Parts: sequence; structure tokens; C-alpha cells
Amino acid sequence: MVSPAVFFICAKFNFAHFDIVTFVGIMAGVITLTAEKRNVFGKKLAKERTAGKLPVVVYGPKDSSESYFVETAVFKKVYRQAGESSVITFDAAGTKKDVLIHEVTFQPSTGEPVHVDFYAIEKGKKINVNVPLRFEGEAPAIKLEGIVVKVLHEVEIEAMPANLPHELVVDLTKLETLESQITVSDLPVPMGVEVLTSGEEVIASITVDKEEEEAPVVMDISQIEVEKKGKKEEEGTEGATEPAE
Repeated sequence: MVSPAVFFICAKFNFAHFDIVTFVGIMAGVITLTAEKRNVFGKKLAKERTAGKLPVVVYGPKDSSESYFVETAVFKKVYRQAGESSVITFDAAGTKKDVLIHEVTFQPSTGEPVHVDFYAIEKGKKINVNVPLRFEGEAPAIKLEGIVVKVLHEVEIEAMPANLPHELVVDLTKLETLESQITVSDLPVPMGVEVLTSGEEVIASITVDKEEEEAPVVMDISQIEVEKKGKKEEEGTEGATEPAE
């Protein structure tokens, strides 16, 4: 667990450093993250975080857990590019592994990453990942006073590492009527990718914002008459003269 002092230091650090080698890898379509072996743990990591180094671990089915440092600023760029469903080449002193970002721990108040788990992919085997959905276009049903409701934001897929898509696109222009909906089976899926989420799952649909109608007030005539009678009796009692003693 990272101490509050470490969080404060991370928040104050200026992440302006940029690794040009990693940048070239991203631009070329191959996402590469350079790392160095780590022998620092626990509270001693505060100083390293201040210097812009992010502690990470790499593990997998045939890989025991190993600890490394990566540049914090570079990782943030890689994370924006790859997300958790794109393969990254993890380069540690010339030893390269294909990995996925498995889990990122963030500092709650600043949103800065403080630790990352990478999952080493076993070559020649398919893997299961959750891929985010990206919504495109405008639903024609909006002109009919419909409202788009987005139900799913990611789906589970299975594919070889080289075929993993970064995201899947949802075409909202298919929502033409107030009864329209888009299901998982409607998704355009690249070759070599199998969607594991049920095809009947609804991704997006149309709803109508109905104004609540006030129920008519039913007058109870008998109750009104009783109240009036009671009122008259009270007035008569108040106006009566008390008998002399």
C-alpha cells in the first residue's frame, strides 16, 4: 500500500519527460514500453516516484512475477494508446515480451498512476479480454423525441494476441425508430475475433421521456357534508348564552 506521503509527492511531480524511443514505437503501430529492473520496494519507492519512475510487475502463465520501473509519463501515453486490450511490447534490457495492461492503481485524489500489473501473453494461444465500445453517429430516433440509452460499454472477446482490437464501434445511426435497439450480435467484428458476450445482450436502445400525469383528485361529497355540519354545530355552540346559575 502506498502511503499518503507518496501520493502527495506523485501529485507534485511534473510529468513532462518523454521517451522518444517509445513514441516512435507508438507512431509506427507497434506499442513499445521500455523498462528497467527494479530492486526497490515499499516506502523506498517514494524517491523513485518523485524521479518519474513508475513501479510495475510482469507475470503470466509461464512467467513468474518480476519487478520493473517504467517512465511514468511514457506509461500514461501508452495507456491512452493501448488501453487494456492492445498488445504492448515490454522491453527490459533487450528482453522483449508481449504483454497486456492487467491492472492500474491510481492515486484517488489526483488520478495519477502509482502501480501497474502487466500480464505476459503465452505465445500461440488465444486470450480473453474485455474490449471497450466506442459509440459513433447520431440516432435518427432522436428527432422523434427519443433518448439514446447506452447499456453496455464493453464486451468480452477471444482472439489471438495479434488480432486483438483496441475497441469495437457501435453505429448509433441504426437506431431509427422508438422501438430500435442494437444488440451484441449487431457489432461488426474483425476476422479472427470471437465475441463471448451473449449476442442477445442489448448495447443501446431508445426510450421516450414521458411526463408524469397528475392523477385527478376525487372529491368525497359525503365527507364535505359532514365537515360542514360539524362546523355549523360548533358555530351554534359558540353563539349560545350560558344559563344563569
